Amino acid sequence: MADWEHAFRALLATRGSALRSYAYLLTGDPAAAGDLVQEALTRVFGRRRIGEDIDQLEAYVRRAMLNQYVDGRRRLARWNATRHLLVDVPHHDDDRVAVADEVRRALGTLSPRQRACVVLRYYEDLTVAEVAAELGCAEGTVKRHLADARAKLAPQLGVTEGSAP
Repeated sequence: MADWEHAFRALLATRGSALRSYAYLLTGDPAAAGDLVQEALTRVFGRRRIGEDIDQLEAYVRRAMLNQYVDGRRRLARWNATRHLLVDVPHHDDDRVAVADEVRRALGTLSPRQRACVVLRYYEDLTVAEVAAELGCAEGTVKRHLADARAKLAPQLGVTEGSAP
């Protein structure tokens, strides 16, 4: 077995579900999340030199997922701007996951950068400085994206000012 195969199997065995959860939080769609994970794994493990440190590999895959998501959303926005006829796909509501569905829909109203900032800050529990480093922007930009996202999410989720994180 090649070195990369051992590292690949170890990464998926130990952190595969966390990677899928991260991708789902970014995309809000299980199928898109699976595609995002697969694309990121292909990019990371397609390189000739990779290490065997699972934490480092996971960080590379998460970064690849984040970049792919932001780039894909940017491309999609440009594509949608050129199309004139769009058909809305109905969303299937399930009573068992109503709150999760509401949060997913609310996250879907955010810009790709705002959503990435929210996921990194509140799901990944990164500091503002770490989010800024991850996204390659200034801390003030991250703070602005987070403030805009909170302002947009609060009315949709029924969060009062005192209970917001």
